[in-house]
Amino acid sequence: MKLLRFGPQGQEKPGLVDADGRIRSLEGKVADIAGDALSDAALAQLRAIDPKSLPLVEGNPRIGACVGSIGKMVCIGLNYADHAAEAGMPVPTEPVVFNKWTSAIVGPNDDIEIPRGSTKTDWEVELGVVIGKYAKNVNEANALDYVAGYCVINDVSEREWQIERGGQWDKGKGFDTFGPTGPWLVTRDEVPDPQNLDLWLDVDGHRYQNGSTRTMIFPVAKLVSYLSQCMSLQPGDVISTGTPPGVGMGIKPSPVFLKAGQTVRLGIQGLGEQQQKTRAAE
Repeated sequence: MKLLRFGPQGQEKPGLVDADGRIRSLEGKVADIAGDALSDAALAQLRAIDPKSLPLVEGNPRIGACVGSIGKMVCIGLNYADHAAEAGMPVPTEPVVFNKWTSAIVGPNDDIEIPRGSTKTDWEVELGVVIGKYAKNVNEANALDYVAGYCVINDVSEREWQIERGGQWDKGKGFDTFGPTGPWLVTRDEVPDPQNLDLWLDVDGHRYQNGSTRTMIFPVAKLVSYLSQCMSLQPGDVISTGTPPGVGMGIKPSPVFLKAGQTVRLGIQGLGEQQQKTRAAE
């Protein structure tokens, strides 16, 4: 299934995408695409519904983040060896873990705000992993059983705040609008191998990122297991799994960063596409 949330920000309603690519409302069937609604049992109940029996959503509503009430967004840095090389950093021997504040999470096509004074706002297309049930100290062999599904994430980053101003990476990762998520949560049964997905990102029509999850250093199962050893993972938590090469910071001979008035498009094979306009923060 392709599950989504549509409507004005803060008033999103649950829905799914039918076989013809149209949005069907799940109002009355589930309160939100969140929490316990992401369990295997709850998803099985939704899967049993004939999409044609659900009301069509007319027009082109705003699409919200594909998961509601996200408790935490845990991000992984330097998870592609070639991205670590372009960043001038060693390949990690354990996952590099940081957080993106939930106030950064927006819909997949909402605007990206360039922070006041920023000259180093960057892009990162990433595979998002949505947790479906409580996970603590899980084994890598069955870690994917705890995954509800997958989505597209743009891990927008302000590099000066991330790297040059001391402290932790989190500062440069958590500005408002820095976490476009969606358009869909594609359930686990439709993604048989999360380590075989192509992902890409364009800015103003120029292809900067063109990679594959095949080249991850730490695969999804390893990340879920690893994180569950240092924190409990709750239904609706999201893991952003790192980016392939081609970020603005790594472009030679001169880095390229986002400025107001640009268009960012990105996508992952089978998981949909995002498109954001950039604008100056007020």
